[in-house]
Amino acid sequence: MPQYRYQARGSSGQVQAGTLAADSVAGAAASLRAQGLHVVSLSVAATEGSDGGFIDILKRLNSRKPSQRHVLDFTTQLAVMIRAGINLRAALEGIAEQTTQPAFRRVIMGMKQDVESGKQFSEAIGRHPKLFGPLYVSMVRASEMSGSFAEMLDRIAGYIAQQLETRKMVIGASIYPGIIGSLAVCVTIFLLTFVLPRFYTVFEGKEDILPWATTFLMGISKFLVARWPIVLGATVGLGGLLYAGARTEVGSFWIDKMKLTIPVLRGMFGSLYISRSLQTMGQLINAGVPMLDTLAITGEISGNQLYKGLWARVHSNVKQGKKIASPLGKDGLLPRSVVQMISAGEESGKLGEVLDEVSTFYAKQLKDRIKAVTSMIEPVMILVMGTVVGFIAMAIILPIFKMSQLVQ
Repeated sequence: MPQYRYQARGSSGQVQAGTLAADSVAGAAASLRAQGLHVVSLSVAATEGSDGGFIDILKRLNSRKPSQRHVLDFTTQLAVMIRAGINLRAALEGIAEQTTQPAFRRVIMGMKQDVESGKQFSEAIGRHPKLFGPLYVSMVRASEMSGSFAEMLDRIAGYIAQQLETRKMVIGASIYPGIIGSLAVCVTIFLLTFVLPRFYTVFEGKEDILPWATTFLMGISKFLVARWPIVLGATVGLGGLLYAGARTEVGSFWIDKMKLTIPVLRGMFGSLYISRSLQTMGQLINAGVPMLDTLAITGEISGNQLYKGLWARVHSNVKQGKKIASPLGKDGLLPRSVVQMISAGEESGKLGEVLDEVSTFYAKQLKDRIKAVTSMIEPVMILVMGTVVGFIAMAIILPIFKMSQLVQ
């Protein structure tokens, strides 16, 4: 059972310190309150043997940059500790002490210092925009005004967990095609640069009887073997140009447009962007964030330039006093049924509930479409790889059969 180090104030006002065993932070806090103590600080106690060569190695390996997984764990722990009655400063100190990620520990301690200096928690996390985005900051700021801090942290944690799961599914769906595609390229290069050159002496002087496929591949093979530094440099240079172009506003726009145009992928990416946008918007509305701020944040988090432009137009219309649903159906980015449900939610005053239901539906649809895309891509990639390798193999084997027939 974990050991927790605590500082608590008794009824006389005297501060006590010590350790106790409990199943969780909440259990430790409840045990102290049952003794009539007011919790000042509570953190996991270091165990014997926690320092050593192997542990030091693990700590160094864990010294990478903080990720959203660290933010999720932080938010979940903070919600539990706040609900257990621990004040914010003590909760931040306790979480920092048990955080194994050095960079994130420094971030938490920085937020603790900001809170001690009198700043709001939303202002403290706003100083770290790469970890705590505008949605996180806006929802925390709304909870500070409404007094529902722990409940809002639970809602934020659920949102982050949902987004991490969605990202994991999308990345998982692209791993297999990436592996098959890379393997096909490597096998093709190996056959052209190591296998086919072994047959040069066999085919030399017999170009008239060689099939066109063999002649074509021999030309490519000789060029790759003789000019491989140029080919490698050109490939790296082209890759660098494409990468740099993709990071520009114009390049990212065309990539985002292609995602919504390619027949096999457009359904999956459409469900992804709709689910993400509506879930973000629903969470912010239910948290009490102003509508104009909600629309601006939704556009930033949507993850696609086309959807970002859509929500920017909605923001402009709402700023002019118009309804949300009016510009949504013009670009075809949202299905007509979704636009109708948003309009109905806007009229009934239950827009947040409607958005939550629609985003849940599209999250389920996204899972189904990822499975469908994966099941379609696998046989297509295998077929392409088999065709390429088979074409090269036949280009090598057919001339040998033809020459053997001429000898007979």
